Amino acid sequence: MSSKIKCAIIGSGNIGTDLMIKIMRTSKNLEMGAMVGIDPASDGLARAARLGVATTHEGIEGLTRLPDYKDIQVVFDATSAKAHLTNDAILRRDGKKVIDLTPAAVGPFIIPVVNLKDNLDQPNVNMVTCGGQATIPIVHAVRRVAKRLVYGEIVASISSKSAGPGTRANIDEFTETTSKAIETVGGAEKGKAIIILNPAEPPLIMRDTVFTLSQGASPEEIEASITEMVAEVQKYVPGYRLKQKVQFEHIGDNAPVNIPGIGEVSGLKTSVFLEVEGAAHYLPAYAGNLDIMTSAALVTADRWAESKLKMEAA
Repeated sequence: MSSKIKCAIIGSGNIGTDLMIKIMRTSKNLEMGAMVGIDPASDGLARAARLGVATTHEGIEGLTRLPDYKDIQVVFDATSAKAHLTNDAILRRDGKKVIDLTPAAVGPFIIPVVNLKDNLDQPNVNMVTCGGQATIPIVHAVRRVAKRLVYGEIVASISSKSAGPGTRANIDEFTETTSKAIETVGGAEKGKAIIILNPAEPPLIMRDTVFTLSQGASPEEIEASITEMVAEVQKYVPGYRLKQKVQFEHIGDNAPVNIPGIGEVSGLKTSVFLEVEGAAHYLPAYAGNLDIMTSAALVTADRWAESKLKMEAA
């Protein structure tokens, strides 16, 4: 019995390459089996080859032809929403666990600190978006202490240098996927997501702002829940932190806010300001948006692999 489970990464761009480095340096339960791309000249494939990882530039078809394909149990897909639909059909046919880093959302949304335990054995899980991974834990932290979470809005501001062609081509999918996950995972009745690509030089570290409107919880209860949640996320994203003290504003019945689809509502407005600094395994430290995605994907797969190895050892 192997002490680690073999995995493959489809997508040899920035996200895929950073994920490969994280797996090789930090994973206790996974080992690289293959790096897959479509550009034979990509830095990700060249780096993988130098590190002794099997490579192919022929996409999913090339992966299935590799000699060790049969031994690979987990596949990370860091391509695009459209490509994932084709990849997933082949991978699930062949019994592979699929970790989806695209906005395709074929499987359930996963935010590790919120709902990983309940979805650990799903054949395909979706990592939402970078903005979702950074902000939905905070939305959920409010929801778990409030009687009602009426609204959740997030603004993810990232350096334009850390937004590759895949991110730029999927802006609409980013906002739609994140908004939906704010509701289905975060627990808000209504969710909204905004992304800002900031061209500032030198590049800015990822910043996220979370606004919620809730009822039935005190500022002290909400702040304590948020502080606890930040500590939980920091276990796999050390550069995740509050940028300043949580802010509160009481919205009275005399001046309610109008939430589209819900109507006029009063309650407690909570404003949370976050910063996400990357670990700089492959990407620069300012690219916290990419780092939190690869970190969340790794902890998701690592925990599944740990569970499977324990079952095999039993």
